Amino acid sequence: MTTATAPQTPAHTGLSQARFNMIEQQIRPWEVLDARVLALLERVHREDFVPAAHKALAFADMELPLSLPMVEGQAMLAPKVEARLLQDLQLKATDKVLEVGAGSGHMAALLASLAQRVITIEIDEALARVARDNLQKAGITNADVRHADAAANGFAACATDGPFDAIVLSGSVAEVPAALLSLLAPGGRLAAIVGFEPMMRATIVTRTGDAAFQTAQPWDTVAPRLQHFPAPSRFRF
Repeated sequence: MTTATAPQTPAHTGLSQARFNMIEQQIRPWEVLDARVLALLERVHREDFVPAAHKALAFADMELPLSLPMVEGQAMLAPKVEARLLQDLQLKATDKVLEVGAGSGHMAALLASLAQRVITIEIDEALARVARDNLQKAGITNADVRHADAAANGFAACATDGPFDAIVLSGSVAEVPAALLSLLAPGGRLAAIVGFEPMMRATIVTRTGDAAFQTAQPWDTVAPRLQHFPAPSRFRF
């Protein structure tokens, strides 16, 4: 027996094609081949998390400002960067995840679709409200958006719910603070973009023991800074 389905409108058809092109032309060429991640990018609609002024650019290979004028740290990462970070975290359905930099809530929606629970911290109160609203509209019930300065007081705002099986920084930092690594559970993974322009490194840190960590830097990119993270001097003798 066949079931009749409502025909797609031209607008829906156009969005589906643009999403398909994003996945095939941007994300797969960046070595994102995990079937779960690719299916998720079809299912969680990026355009629903993009500010109205930029919806025409929802699938573009670029960062999108989340406020006007754009201020440092307030941007959606490019689709291929979000997808690659998500793949590198290798999330399990039982994982508890911390995200720093909720933005519009898109990365939290992706994380929550693969993990058991997500806590996402946003320094900007208005953006925290936007992220909360977007996640509710998307039917995501296992992501908790909190307005806080994640880096303040040794990451005290994050520590109350730790340890975490995975941590992702949705923005770049000069270095990963040890206080943040201490929030990883044994076997936990942290994904961050680390370094200085013009070239930063995706950095995946795995906790292998009480005071032991293994680090890999598998690819390069550039991303806006997260606010209030330590910024050591680049000066060298």
